[in-house]
Amino acid sequence: MTITAKAFLALSPTAPLQPGTIERREPCEFEVRIAIKFTGICHSDIHTARGDWAGVRYPVVVGHEIAGVVDAVGAGVTRHAVGDRVGVGCFVDSCRECANCLAGEEQHCLEGSTSTYNSVGRDGQATAGGYSTSIVVDENFVLAIPDGITLEAAAPLLCAGITMFSPLRNWGAGPGKRVAIIGMGGLGHMGVKIAAALGADVTVLSQSLRKKDDALGMGARDYYATSDPAAFNALRNSFDLIINTVSADLDVEEYLSLLAVGGTMVMVGLPPKPLALRTWALAGFRRNLAGSKMGGIRQTQEMLDFCAAHGLGAEVEVIPASKINEAFDRVLASDVRYRFVIDAGTFQAP
Repeated sequence: MTITAKAFLALSPTAPLQPGTIERREPCEFEVRIAIKFTGICHSDIHTARGDWAGVRYPVVVGHEIAGVVDAVGAGVTRHAVGDRVGVGCFVDSCRECANCLAGEEQHCLEGSTSTYNSVGRDGQATAGGYSTSIVVDENFVLAIPDGITLEAAAPLLCAGITMFSPLRNWGAGPGKRVAIIGMGGLGHMGVKIAAALGADVTVLSQSLRKKDDALGMGARDYYATSDPAAFNALRNSFDLIINTVSADLDVEEYLSLLAVGGTMVMVGLPPKPLALRTWALAGFRRNLAGSKMGGIRQTQEMLDFCAAHGLGAEVEVIPASKINEAFDRVLASDVRYRFVIDAGTFQAP
């Protein structure tokens, strides 16, 4: 049995996304069907829809920042019930048996996790994401959204929020730690909020001072424009942890120089070119360069509970589905504060 869901589809790398329909199966024994209410627009959605990354299976329905309400469950489901507020992030399955999965690190599944879109599920069918009105997911990969967060503010937490929470938690951001966030966009603004709530001393490093007041209002203590060479002299050897959220090419050695002895710079942005780096930039002050992506299911739930307890949510601009293509262009022009969220109630059948 299947149901028909409204959706927005990318049919090719060059075609604008357009309204259509997709089929969703009825939930199997341990699956949950979610009536999607809001879906955030992530830069990864744009890369995929526009064919910037290899291996895109067209037509594709993107979207992995999904918030909604359970409207059907399989007979064996115990974790969620009809009417529950829930979310789905960047992956919807994994092997569940490898060392990483058993450790709660499903995002690093040794067999490869199943992405929410542009992947192949256990049923052999292509996965389709949150630019739609419905999705069916195994109960173990569905997150509970606490009542303290609105669904529209919660949706971006399923990617942007956990992408920042994970390195902040894993590298010990907290009281007495000096943390710098590079970039004040969809990822960066959540990094500021979460790092400040963890008790860290937070500095934002951004191209200009345009978003300084916003950053200070979200908990940052300092804000520097990286276009000013004096900023790097002033901040040399200052930070215990730097998280880079931007996808632009950076002079990594220049940013590493801002770390104190033993400090770490974590890359969560995806620059298009390989990094140019001399070993001395790391060895000189025992500095570290690391990478991170989203957290596992356990840590993602921890993040949602943490955000609810501290009154945190994404700063969003809610748009109708008819504005998705315009929103893509605005994201690329950095014209959003700070995350577009699609109102799934505005999807129209073709």
